[in-house]
Amino acid sequence: MLVQERAAAAAAAAAAASAGEAAPNSPKSPKSKAATGRTSLPTLHPNHPLHNHRFSQSKSLDFSTWFSDNFYKATAFLLLIAAVTVFFCLRNYGYDAGFNCLQSQAKSLDKTLHFPHVDWNHIPGIADTSSPYANFRSEKWVVVSVSDYPKDSLKKLVKIKGWQVLTIGNSKTPSDWALKGAIYLSLEQQASLGYRVVDYLPYNSYVRKSVGYLFAIQHGAKKIFDADDRAEVIGDDLGKHFDVELVGESARQETILQYSHDNVNRTVVNPYIHFGQRSVWPRGLPLENVGEIGHEEFYTQVFGGRQFIQQGISNGLPDVDSVFYFTRKSGLEAFDIRFDEHAPKVALPQGLMVPLNSFNTVYHSSAFWALMLPVSVSTMASDVLRGYWGQRLLWEIGGYVVVYPPTVHRYDRIEAYPFSEEKDLHVNVGRLIKFLVAWRSGKHRIFEKILDLSFAMAEEGFWTEQDVKFTAAWLQDLLAVGYQQPRLMSLELDRPRATIGHGDRKEFIPGKLPSVHLGVEETGTVISEISNLIRWRKNFGNVVLIMFCNGPVERTALEWRLLYGRIFKTVIILSKQKNEDLAVEEGNLEKIYKLLPKIFDRFTSAEGFLFLQDDTILNYWNLPQADKTKLWITDKVSKSWTTVSINGNSDWFAKQAEMVTKVVSSMPVHFQVNYKEATKGDQSLVICSSEIFYIPRHFVADFLDLLGLVGDLEIHHKVAIPMFFLSMDSPQNFDSVLGTMVYKKKPPPANSTIYSAQAPAVHPWNVASEQDFIKLIRIMAEGDPLLMELV
Repeated sequence: MLVQERAAAAAAAAAAASAGEAAPNSPKSPKSKAATGRTSLPTLHPNHPLHNHRFSQSKSLDFSTWFSDNFYKATAFLLLIAAVTVFFCLRNYGYDAGFNCLQSQAKSLDKTLHFPHVDWNHIPGIADTSSPYANFRSEKWVVVSVSDYPKDSLKKLVKIKGWQVLTIGNSKTPSDWALKGAIYLSLEQQASLGYRVVDYLPYNSYVRKSVGYLFAIQHGAKKIFDADDRAEVIGDDLGKHFDVELVGESARQETILQYSHDNVNRTVVNPYIHFGQRSVWPRGLPLENVGEIGHEEFYTQVFGGRQFIQQGISNGLPDVDSVFYFTRKSGLEAFDIRFDEHAPKVALPQGLMVPLNSFNTVYHSSAFWALMLPVSVSTMASDVLRGYWGQRLLWEIGGYVVVYPPTVHRYDRIEAYPFSEEKDLHVNVGRLIKFLVAWRSGKHRIFEKILDLSFAMAEEGFWTEQDVKFTAAWLQDLLAVGYQQPRLMSLELDRPRATIGHGDRKEFIPGKLPSVHLGVEETGTVISEISNLIRWRKNFGNVVLIMFCNGPVERTALEWRLLYGRIFKTVIILSKQKNEDLAVEEGNLEKIYKLLPKIFDRFTSAEGFLFLQDDTILNYWNLPQADKTKLWITDKVSKSWTTVSINGNSDWFAKQAEMVTKVVSSMPVHFQVNYKEATKGDQSLVICSSEIFYIPRHFVADFLDLLGLVGDLEIHHKVAIPMFFLSMDSPQNFDSVLGTMVYKKKPPPANSTIYSAQAPAVHPWNVASEQDFIKLIRIMAEGDPLLMELV
């Protein structure tokens, strides 16, 4: 089902999201608090007087006297109510969502995004004084998150020579979990280690691996294999696949094939094409890049030794997103996709990125800081966002990513891939990559740059302030366990691009492996549904959708972003009440047009702005033929656009007409002529319901000029918008794309529908819950069949 976490932080999925607060604390022992020197709110001991105090009769009917005499009783009663509230919140939504429920209330106390202050020169050390492994050291570690009893694949992982397996538990892990040869850290043991990051980690998520990374570093790690408990290393030897040693006699002194940087506009690549599977794409690849299936014209080379992050390919079930998983099979058979094991490993130059994951990746010590898994984004987005964030920062120290041929085999359990947990990927990842490539920082140490970038990403809405604070805690913990910051190097991106001569070009033609397992015919192009999605995205990828929600945003905001965020540059959601958790901005519908200039200013490169109310459904597949250089509005829809005579109507119409007349009289000649030619009379008022309209970039300046003429006048949205449109251009120049929309004054009876997939838009349509949204998606799938993969 789509979107099970209604209150989860969607701001990363959404562009221009607001900052959030820290996640709920994991349980920490008094010993660990002392070790870190940090304090928290006091907790009540079971023998505290507040727990044992019994109620007695009131001595007076006077309230002030009674309250004074019964202060502790009242306090205890309030605590009881709070406890019951917490219990039901947790019971109904699950631990994480329940804590998010509490967290959203706390956020009202602080609305400002704060840059953390860290005294880098005075970070107290943290020693392992609580675990049985205090004196244990190993240079090579495998870190795995476990939620169930050990699988056969994990038992094989433990037997790999020279590597120490570290398993990280969560709230789902059995209390008696154990595996010979593996170190296991339960929730309680994690809490006792004294790491700052524990305060921010959810209880039942694999992102608790951040504790494991710190533990491994604290105990001598030089290499960390970030692994999955259902993956089997091919040949049971990591050294055969990865470059485990980068320096010394055992290091491979060789040049590595590298993607070309010749195309400066290319910022992301699908590595699966290089390894023989051009119709498969990795989780985290922007959907608009799925159709880029051609092999490289040529490669270049780079000297080995600085591949600090090494991404392996998985046979069987590779790292794919839910869109691929649901659209590329014919039935319930398990995926068994194979990649070319003979294809050479390939490096990424600065300016070009690749999706990374958390279950088949080797990190060398110079990139240990890049292991941090963000906590404020959806589960399946955490490691992907980490990967892009880490790649950008890796350039600052002269490092690069290398992708390797198949290193593990993962078995497909034929389990549903939760699209809701990928929400921050499909909405935001394309914009994130462009942002990261363009980002620069003037800081002089890598940890300062890391914190600077995390803060900038929160400002841009890719994650929340929770991850800014988490980054600060993570970096301090790294220093506290003895990690040394790598030195900065000059950024190659800021140098003139070297010309790639003929002798520098290296050719490699990827093999084309069988794709029978995909359940579709391999034709050299992606399936038509994906092709359509790419075409729509290309058409509207630089248009900002501004959406006003009349309904409850906590039940629909995320869903709207999932639906329309696939198509538009970004989705800005406005509502009567602000909701920072969901990046919903406050606005009054009657004057909503007065908020548009702020949005125009935020997206100066956008080619246009489409306004839409949530009671109107947009069939975007019918809009590509519309002219994005013209104004769009419902002037051809009689039930939406009407001319009202002032005579005989209410005072409201008369007052609105009076204000319109005042504005028109002050208009410059070109606006005034346009308006008067269109209205043909002074005793009438043009009203437009204005549920949907489009403003191209080159009309934004006119819109701002007209808004300036309105000033403080209380002109209603339904009056102001048609006045602006008639003043900016002649109606005969408007694009008529919305003229055929389905428009009714009242909703249809419950047993009928007015929806038509052939119309550009449909009004009215009520979406007040997730169930309503799922019904809508199923109907809209007639025009966009790929939508069925959302439910």
